[in-house]
Amino acid sequence: MENETIDMYAIVDVETTGGKFNEEGITEIAIYRFDGQTIVDQFSSLVNPLREIQPFVQRLTGINSKMLVNAPKFHEVAKRIVEITEGAVLVAHNAEFDYRIIRTEFKRLGYDFECESLCTVALSQKLIPDVPSYKLGKLVRSLGIPISDVHRAHGDALATVELFKVLLEKDSEKEIISTHIKILSKKRVANKYLKIIDELPTETGVYYLHNTAGQIIYIGKSKNIKKRVLTHLTSSTRKAEKIQKAIHSVSFELCGNECLALLKEQHEIKKNQPRLNHALKFRHFAMGIRLNTSPPYHQLLIEQVKEEYTYLDVFKNKKEAEGRLRFWLEEYNLCGQHTSFSTAKERCFRYDINACKGACKGDEKCEAYNARVKAVADSLLYPHQNMLIIDKGKSKSEKSFIYIKEGIFQGYGYFQLNHQIKTIDTIEKRLIPIEDNRDTQAVLRSFLRKERYQKLINLAEQ
Repeated sequence: MENETIDMYAIVDVETTGGKFNEEGITEIAIYRFDGQTIVDQFSSLVNPLREIQPFVQRLTGINSKMLVNAPKFHEVAKRIVEITEGAVLVAHNAEFDYRIIRTEFKRLGYDFECESLCTVALSQKLIPDVPSYKLGKLVRSLGIPISDVHRAHGDALATVELFKVLLEKDSEKEIISTHIKILSKKRVANKYLKIIDELPTETGVYYLHNTAGQIIYIGKSKNIKKRVLTHLTSSTRKAEKIQKAIHSVSFELCGNECLALLKEQHEIKKNQPRLNHALKFRHFAMGIRLNTSPPYHQLLIEQVKEEYTYLDVFKNKKEAEGRLRFWLEEYNLCGQHTSFSTAKERCFRYDINACKGACKGDEKCEAYNARVKAVADSLLYPHQNMLIIDKGKSKSEKSFIYIKEGIFQGYGYFQLNHQIKTIDTIEKRLIPIEDNRDTQAVLRSFLRKERYQKLINLAEQ
C-alpha cells in the first residue's frame, strides 16, 4: 500500500491543437507520478483531438494530423488520466494552462475533473530569482538540466520533473510550496466569473472591465485577452482584488496587432479615465530626453516629462532613457559633458578613450558638434512625411494601417485585402482618429525602430 504521508505529485505536460479558447483539443499528454524522490508511475500518449491542428502549432511541436489518425481519442485515455492523478497535486510549467485544457476535455465528457495544482513558473520565480527567462527550455538549460524533444509532452514533462526536484531541494522547509498550492487552489476562477471568461477571445486587443452599472472601471490591452483577464480574476495583488470586487462584465475590441492595441489602450484610458487605471490616467511615458539648444553647445537632458517642453523621445522609466542616451553617445560621437551624464570633471569620460571629439574642452567647434546633435533629432523623424504603416488585421483577409500625414500621426484603420486604400480620400474615410501626443509617438517610434510591421507605403510615390 502506498505510504499516505508521502506527498504525491502528478507532473503533467500537454500539447494542443491551438485555436480559440475552449475549442482547443489535446494532441499529446504525458504524466509522471512523482513521490518527491522518484517517478512511481507514468503515462504518455498521442491523442486524436478530432479537430484541426493550427499550422503554427504543427511547426512548433512537429505533431500533425497524419500522426494522430490511429491515436486514441481523449475518452479512451480519460480513465488512465484519472487513475494516475488521483490523490496527487497536479504540477506543470504554466499549470493554469495545462489544468484548464485537461478540465475542458473532461467537461466535454460530462465529468468534473478537479485537483490541487502547482505552477513551476510561479515557484521558480520565488526560489530561483533573477534568471534571464522562465520559459521551460531556457530555465532548465540555465540550471544544467538536459532537455530533449522540446515542445513534445514527454520531453517537457520529464524536464519539469527534473526542475521540480531542484525546487523541492531549494524549498527545504516546504513553506513556499505549501503556500503556492493554497494560492493556486484559491486562484481557480469563481463560478460567477466562468461565463465572463468563457466568452473572451485569445487574440490581441483592448478589453474593458465594467461594474454592475455598466461603467468602465479598467481598460487594458493584451496579446491574449482571455489570459490577461483571467490573471485579473485569479491574482491576489491589491489592484486585482479591487477588480474582483467590482467587476460584473467584460467587453473587448480586437486590434489585430500589438501596436494598435497599445495606441488604442492609451487613447481609451485618457479619454475614459477609469478609476482603476491610476498608472496610465495621465502619462504612460514619464521620462523624456529633451534637446536644449542654448549656445554654445546643444545639450541632451533626461528629465521627468513636463507639459511645457517638447521631447526628442519619451520613456517608461529613467533606466530606458539612459540606455537610449548612451546609444546616441556612441552612435553620434557625442560628448558626455553636454548631457545628463555631465560630471564635475574638466573633460568627459568618453574623451579619454577617443570617443569624444573634444566638445567638453572646447576643442571641437560648436557648429560641428551641434550638427551631430541635430542628426539625432532627424533620426527620430518618420521615414516619410506622408505614409502608411501596414500590419496584420483582425482576420486573415484583413490588414491594418496607421496613417502619418505631414509628419503627424492621424490614426488607424482596416481594409480587406481585395480593397484599395492608396488614395487620401479612401484612407481618411476609413480612418479612426487618435490624438498625436508624446505617448503615441513613442509607441510608433519603437515599432518602427524594431521593424515590427509588415510594410511601409510612401504616399508621395503613389
